[in-house]
Amino acid sequence: MTTTGLITKMITEHTSPIQYYLKMGEEMISVNEWLGKKIKIRFNHYQCLECGQEKEIYTMGHCKNCYFSSPYTGQWIIKPELCTAHLGKEDRNLEIEALMQFQPHIVYLANSGGIKVGVTRKSQIPTRWIDQGAEYALPLAETANRYEAGAIEVALKQHLADKTNYRKMLSGQVPFEDLALKKKEIHNFIPEELQHYILKEEEIVRLEYPVHQYPTKINSVNLKKTSTFEGVLTGIKGQYLIFNNNFVFNVRSHEGFVVDWEVY
Repeated sequence: MTTTGLITKMITEHTSPIQYYLKMGEEMISVNEWLGKKIKIRFNHYQCLECGQEKEIYTMGHCKNCYFSSPYTGQWIIKPELCTAHLGKEDRNLEIEALMQFQPHIVYLANSGGIKVGVTRKSQIPTRWIDQGAEYALPLAETANRYEAGAIEVALKQHLADKTNYRKMLSGQVPFEDLALKKKEIHNFIPEELQHYILKEEEIVRLEYPVHQYPTKINSVNLKKTSTFEGVLTGIKGQYLIFNNNFVFNVRSHEGFVVDWEVY
C-alpha cells in the first residue's frame, strides 16, 4: 500500500488493546493493521495546520508565524495557570479562549513510567491519557474551568512530575503504583479553597497498548534531519510508532508534515 497524506495526531479508540487510526484526507487507516509489516516513511513537504501554506513547521503542526499568533497555540494550553479568559482578558482571541477554557476540566494522576499530574478537558478523557501512553490513570478533581484546574496542578507539581518521560514510557517497564493511595497522600497539598473540587469515588483506569516488542534502546526519527525512514512496526503507544530497529516515530511531533507512506 502506498499513500500520501498530511500528518495529524492519531485518532484512538479505547478498546483492549487501544485502536489507532491515521486520517489521510477522507480516509481513516487502521494503524494496528500495519503491525508486523515494513513501513517506509518519506518526507514530501510541509503544510501548516493553521494557514495551510507550505511553510516549514516550527512546532505543534504550525509554521512559526502561526505558532506565535494562533489562539490554539497560546502558552495557556501548556500552562493552564496562565489562562486569562475568566478575567475577561484576551491573549490572542478571547472568544475562542473562552470557549476552550470555560468548560469542565479534569486534574488527573497517570502512570506512564512514573506518576505524574496533568490537566485536560473532561471531553478529552481518556484520549489524553492514551496520547501520553499512560498505563494507569485516575481522575483526581473536576473543575468548572481550565484556570482552576491549572491552580491545582501548580500546587501538586511541587511534589509530582508534570511531564511524561517518553523514554520510560516506551521502555515497557512501567511498574504498578497505587494511584488511589497517592491521591490520599497528596490531598493536603491542594489549597483549601480548591479542595471541594476533589472527586470522591473514582476507579483507576487501565490502558493496554498494541505493542509486540519494546525497544531496548530508543532512537527518535526526525524527518527534518532524515527525510526517509523504514522499519518493521512492532508497536504503537502514546503517539509513537515503535520499530524493530530500536527507532521510534513521534506522530505528534510531525504534525504538519506531508509524507509518503509505503506499507509492505
